[in-house]
Amino acid sequence: MRVRATAVTISLLLAAVTACGSDDGDPDEKSSAAKPSTKQVDCTDEYLSQKEWMDHCAGKEGVGTGGDGTEGQARTRKLGEPAQTIGDGGTGVLQITPDTIVYVKEGSGEKAANGTFAVITMKVKAMTGAPAEQTAPITGDGWQWIAPDGEAIGFDSGNSTAITMDKYNGGGAVQPGTYQWDSEAFDLTAAQAKGGTLLYTDGDGTAHRWKMPPTDTGPDVAEVKKQLEY
Repeated sequence: MRVRATAVTISLLLAAVTACGSDDGDPDEKSSAAKPSTKQVDCTDEYLSQKEWMDHCAGKEGVGTGGDGTEGQARTRKLGEPAQTIGDGGTGVLQITPDTIVYVKEGSGEKAANGTFAVITMKVKAMTGAPAEQTAPITGDGWQWIAPDGEAIGFDSGNSTAITMDKYNGGGAVQPGTYQWDSEAFDLTAAQAKGGTLLYTDGDGTAHRWKMPPTDTGPDVAEVKKQLEY
């Protein structure tokens, strides 16, 4: 009996030693390594650097490039929904919100060559500590109208470049802590103007889309029409 008890005791001791030896590191170190970063970043801080914004804000619900944690090209927004976009040349972050669309046959003293001008106004706000600009059409980025049949129509369609408005005429760099009102116009045929998709390609090559209603829509319809009369 004593021999059997001794053997059991030795077995238990060996098992305990083996269990201790199987620990592959300091439990505190493992726990620390498993913990995600808890750094709190205010994504609305106008002095936040672009790197910090991309590291801590991009992809968060409500502030990511898709606004809902998705990439910009993952879904089509409605008129009035904002998109976080990278500035021209990859510098800075702009929040762009197209909010009003007006369809007119004539504007700024010019008739639409194809029948209808679609004029869209938008709020453009700098979101980081770096000034940011919209991408230039000459680079192949910037704004396009996608017709219901899929045709991509550029900013210089027909007589669209003749459309100018005093209030909605932003341009150049948007400074931190500020925003501008801007606009984009397209000269469309009747078929192309039956609703469509507004597309903006930013400085990171991400495409952002908004579904455009086929009738005048938005909070500034009356103001836009008034501006187009001059």
